[in-house]
Amino acid sequence: MERINYSSGSKWEEIVGYSRAVKVGNVVEVTGTVASGPDGQVVGKDDAYSQTKYIYKKIEEVLKRAGAEMKNVVRVRMFVTDISRWQDYGKAHSEFFKEIKPCNTMVEVSALIEPEYLIEIEATAIII
Repeated sequence: MERINYSSGSKWEEIVGYSRAVKVGNVVEVTGTVASGPDGQVVGKDDAYSQTKYIYKKIEEVLKRAGAEMKNVVRVRMFVTDISRWQDYGKAHSEFFKEIKPCNTMVEVSALIEPEYLIEIEATAIII
């Protein structure tokens, strides 16, 4: 099977050695994604809902590039710095997945790469 790497253009991809997404066959894995705008600045500072929604839009964009859609997502992993905001994360999540209902995990972590990031999300899609 062919492997296709999808880049976001971030300088960190070359420095660290990762891709925004990788497609092998009909499976697309999306790497941990944070609310970082095109300018590298945090989008939605101190706003869990806005960060989550922005991240899902970024995930949706790379899935489209890989020939997938949000309806193809079967697994989501959410890493959050304050699980007491679960309703804000969940509200944004439901706007994308209320009907799809992929498997979902939300785990509180002590920190993300930048202190302003409240959430990082990974996703797995299977194109049917």
